[in-house]
Amino acid sequence: MLFAASLLTAAGLYGGIEVVAEPPADGRPSMTAGGVKMGAGDEVRAPVMPPDAQREEDTTRHVAAWIATAEKMLPADSGSGRRAVFSISRQRVWIVSAADRPRRTYPVSGSVYDNLKPGTYRVFSRSKHARGIDDSGRMKWFVRFTKGPNAAIGFHNIPVDKGKRVQSRAQLGTPLSHGCIRQAEPDAKAMWRFARLGTKVVVTE
Repeated sequence: MLFAASLLTAAGLYGGIEVVAEPPADGRPSMTAGGVKMGAGDEVRAPVMPPDAQREEDTTRHVAAWIATAEKMLPADSGSGRRAVFSISRQRVWIVSAADRPRRTYPVSGSVYDNLKPGTYRVFSRSKHARGIDDSGRMKWFVRFTKGPNAAIGFHNIPVDKGKRVQSRAQLGTPLSHGCIRQAEPDAKAMWRFARLGTKVVVTE
């Protein structure tokens, strides 16, 4: 009893653990840590905090997820109504419904040259099969909405030259074309179904 009383006198704290005297069942005092009764053979363990590397990894993952979500948001200056939107700086396309709701968004590869200016255009020509200038490859699902210095500019799949794709799907999101906007095959087909003649196309910075 003298031992328990001395512990209580020490402001109820011993080694950072709350100590509460309870009636001994076998003549030996018992303690509770954080409200959990401890027996004679129990060990007191300090809370385990995640290591710095893990916290940094978690933070990096959350930031990356936030950036990815923000990247997919429709540009504020992309107009209104039913339209296709292409962002030059983000190398991304949106297919937008008449209710201003994005139905589909995906990375693309636009031109490495400065031959497409921001503005509003209209689809004026479509071809299921086409050939690039200077025999630079064959493409499908070609949706044209403006004209460049040497040829029409539009959306199509990744061209195939001599039986090989001129770029990989993983490279989409990086400017690599001579003027047009390259899309993965499923996205090119989706654009083809969506962009009838006269469909509005908005190009943003």
